[in-house]
Amino acid sequence: MKNGYMSKSLLFSIFIFAFGQTLIWFQSNGQFMWTWFKNNPLLVSLLGVPISYLFIYATKLSYEHFGALWPGRMIGFTTGVLIFSILAQTLMSEGITLKTGICLVLSFVIICIQVFMK
Repeated sequence: MKNGYMSKSLLFSIFIFAFGQTLIWFQSNGQFMWTWFKNNPLLVSLLGVPISYLFIYATKLSYEHFGALWPGRMIGFTTGVLIFSILAQTLMSEGITLKTGICLVLSFVIICIQVFMK
C-alpha cells in the first residue's frame, strides 16, 4: 500500500468493481424484470466477456495499489454485496431485513479494513 492513502488506482478499481457488479446484477436478475432477458439467456450470458474484462482490469489496479491479491478480492466481494442490496431494494422491492442490514454494515467494515489498515 502506498503510504496509507487512496491512490487513483484504488479509486478507479473500486469504481470498476462497482460498475461490473452492477452489470452482473442486471445480467443475472434481468430475467425477473424483462421477458427478453428471460427468453434469451444464451445471448445475455455473452455479456460475461466484457464484464470479466472489467473485473480483470479492476484486479490489476487494486494489485498495483496494494501489491497483494486479497485486498482487491475483499473490495470486489463487498462492492458486490452493496450493489446487490441497493439494486434488489430499489428495483425488485426486496426490503433490507435486520440480518441483511448487519451484513451490509460488515461489508462496509471489510472495505474500510482493506483500504485503511496497514
